[in-house]
Amino acid sequence: MTNMAKMIDHTLLKPDAAKEDIQAICLEAKQYGFASVCIHPFWVATASKWLEQTEVKVCTVIGFPLGANTTETKVFETKKAIEDGAHEIDMVINIGALKSKDNAMVKEDIAAVVKEAKGKALVKVIIETALLTEAEKILACELAKEAGADFVKTSTGFSGGGATAEDVALMRETVGPEMGVKASGGIRNLQNAKDMLEAGATRLGASAGVAILQGLNGNSDY
Repeated sequence: MTNMAKMIDHTLLKPDAAKEDIQAICLEAKQYGFASVCIHPFWVATASKWLEQTEVKVCTVIGFPLGANTTETKVFETKKAIEDGAHEIDMVINIGALKSKDNAMVKEDIAAVVKEAKGKALVKVIIETALLTEAEKILACELAKEAGADFVKTSTGFSGGGATAEDVALMRETVGPEMGVKASGGIRNLQNAKDMLEAGATRLGASAGVAILQGLNGNSDY
């Protein structure tokens, strides 16, 4: 189970999460040895202090959850998050631009965040699979790879659908072995987690990380 823990981003992105809730997931992350805690940017500096001198990374979300922020805003968010102690950046693509077939804009948006984070933080690109056709999923992954991102990620958990093994397999096939694939959204138990890993995921985003490691069912989406 230790190896699986190292593949889980212990996630709390609920809008009503309070300071004590953030502290609780940081303590759990230290106890179980999760890869990171994934939290909103406001909490990054606080979590970074709590996780000092541990192997647990701080992951935060950019342009979240809709992806429709301007590129300049995403870059600023990224810069501030890294200054506050973030090690990993999960950014949402501009879904509307992708739907509009403005591929150049989508790629430039990702590339700008990658450039800001280069050498300082990993960048994971959330493509929001529930809103995309198969062709759009493939295209989004290709653009993320061309833009230099480190990972592609299935979902925010806020758009009516989460990770599926089929989407993870498609994403892995598209990006090849060079990039990470993060499955996120609706991973509530050990079997869900195993299914995603077998499909090609190298990271899991879940709020039910403790339940997953204990072989139990979690009841939260994100």
